[in-house]
Formats: sequence, structure tokens, C-alpha cells
Amino acid sequence: MRAASLAPSPSLAGRLRLALTAIVLATTLSACGAINRVPTLEEDAKSRWGEVQNQYQRRADLIPNLVETVKGYAQQEREVLTQVTEARAKASSVKVDASSIQDPEKFKQFQDAQNQLSGALGRLLVTVERYPDLKSNANFLALQSQLEGTENRIAVARRDYIQSVQAYNTEICTIPGRWIAAVLYPDAKPMQSFAATPESDRPPSVKF
Repeated sequence: MRAASLAPSPSLAGRLRLALTAIVLATTLSACGAINRVPTLEEDAKSRWGEVQNQYQRRADLIPNLVETVKGYAQQEREVLTQVTEARAKASSVKVDASSIQDPEKFKQFQDAQNQLSGALGRLLVTVERYPDLKSNANFLALQSQLEGTENRIAVARRDYIQSVQAYNTEICTIPGRWIAAVLYPDAKPMQSFAATPESDRPPSVKF
């Protein structure tokens, strides 16, 4: 009799089962979100990286026309024109796709090559000030507008990529993301990001 009195009533047992079911369901849904967060953030960062590459390629595509236009008015600037052409060729040869943005050496090579191209391009644009006729050329003015827009797009794409990588790297280095990555995504490694450069918080000024 005493043992029977200790057993939960049918209604109480039902409520306990309902509560346990709710707890298990909530835990499962929460776990699914946490499990999916690592690959979701990884794919977002890779997508952002693709946009960075697109914008750098857009700039590279503008440079041959820019060089040819300047050459038509300032052939004496051969050294600067050569520097831009060579820097563009080097930057275009350094490829870092989404599968290798975890490689510090490759990423540094990519960033260094793009920085060198930016520097050479900047030196070329400075020489334009000595050629009023070039500055008023219609083709040159069109290139000015396109290059200015591209530099802005590069700045935005880099910013978005940096933020995305920060979210991903934080996830795989903190709990529970670190545990989940260790068990389910052992190949998940921190991704590389752009190192800060002077005035990197805003795109370079493109004025002719």
C-alpha cells in the first residue's frame, strides 16, 4: 500500500512526460542551430571573399585602358607606366581561392601584391596632374569615374569580409563552437583576414 501511494498519479506522470518531451525538443532544436552555425559562417566568409576577388579583378580590368590612355598623352612617363603594368601582372598571378584563405603565406602574398598595385597606381595618378589635356580627356574622365567606384567597392567588400571572418573565427575558437568544430568539422581552421594599413578605413582618393 505504501509503495502504491508513492507512485505518481496518471495525470502527474503525463505532465512529467510532456515536460521532458518539451525539454528534449528544445535542446535538440538548440543543438541543431549550434551545429549548423560553423558551416554557415564558413560559407558566408567564403562568399564574402569571392566578392573581394571580384572587385579586385574589376580594378585590374580597368588598368590596361588607363595605361593606354595615359600613354597617349604622357609617353615620357614610361617608368611609372611599366611599374603599373608589372604590378598588375603580379597581382593577377597571385590566386587565393576560397579553399586556401586559411593559408597565411598565400594570403599575405595576395595582400602584398594588391598593395603593390595600389602603390604603383597611386604613383601613376600623381603624374596626371602634369598633363591638363589628359585630365580633360573624355575617356580618361570615364575611367576616373569607374576607378573611383571600384575603389569604393573594394573597401566595402574588404570590410564585409573582415567582419564575416571575425564571426567565423570567433565561433570556432569559443565554446560551444570549438567543441562542435572539433567533433564534426575537424578541418575547420581560422581564416586569414586583411592586415590594417594606413587609412584602410576608407578607400583611396582618386582625383585627376
